[in-house]
Amino acid sequence: MGFADAQPILRSCADPPVAPVAPQVFAFYVVAIVLDPTSPGGINSPYGLIVFDGVCVLCSRGCRFVSKRDRRGYFRFVPMQLSEGRSLAEQLGIDPDHPDSFAFVAAGQAYVKSEAVLRIARELTGWQWTWVFHFVPRLIRDVIYDLVARNRYRWFGRRDACMLPTPDRSWPS
Repeated sequence: MGFADAQPILRSCADPPVAPVAPQVFAFYVVAIVLDPTSPGGINSPYGLIVFDGVCVLCSRGCRFVSKRDRRGYFRFVPMQLSEGRSLAEQLGIDPDHPDSFAFVAAGQAYVKSEAVLRIARELTGWQWTWVFHFVPRLIRDVIYDLVARNRYRWFGRRDACMLPTPDRSWPS
């Protein structure tokens, strides 16, 4: 079964969490998050974790874009509508029921909005050039990010069910 034949996994957002979150505190600016140090995104993990809006078509397409270019198998994904993603989103100040951002957690550090986008891009082969956008002040980058985030359902659509990664939190191929 090739990539073109693959069917996305759509399930209810009420499914149990992919993996438990165990206590270990890491700081993100002034926000502390509780994360198992060996789970994706943890300080001792070889994986980065993308916490995304599972019903957002743009977000799901973004995760698929990342997965297709992730030659190292570095990224793992969890929708914020699942309890594990919900917990992380809430700790980062994101309302999982009305998200205004997604998050990227790597090596115990969490990033949101435009910073998350740029941190993810620099991990992708052929996209490291995007570091130049760090010269644009974060305030300006985040204003543009917020504009897209506010309109994403209207411009790209919304699913009735969550787009879910595979049990190991990789994206379905």
